[in-house]
Amino acid sequence: MPGEGPRPARSGCQDHVGYEIERGGENGCARCVLRVGPEHLNRHGILHGGVAAMLLDVACGNTAGAMFDAGDPPLVLTVSLSTQFVAPARAGQVVATGRPAGGGARLAYVTGELRDDRDRLIATAAGVFKRGPKDRAG
Repeated sequence: MPGEGPRPARSGCQDHVGYEIERGGENGCARCVLRVGPEHLNRHGILHGGVAAMLLDVACGNTAGAMFDAGDPPLVLTVSLSTQFVAPARAGQVVATGRPAGGGARLAYVTGELRDDRDRLIATAAGVFKRGPKDRAG
């Protein structure tokens, strides 16, 4: 049954979209890296906003997990994610980085930035993440 047993190392979404997650950065920061291909572009030839928001959500969510328990990050649920789009991204690599902003035992506040391979700011995010149940089925 879905949700039971140990978490897989990769998600179906991760395999489908093709991003990589880097955990264990300074202060628990996580990164989400994507080599942008034609399948990630909108009809105007720029990175689709939904893909940009997803990368920020993944980076911020993994950062939140490390805030709760860096050794064994728990299931984390996105409560809210506000995304601001600053500049278009085209082909190349983009990197989303999450940074701890505060929180407590149940909620984590995380900010994020998405940058291209020239270090140009593409989008920013601010999110609230909730620690999920220890029993993944519940």
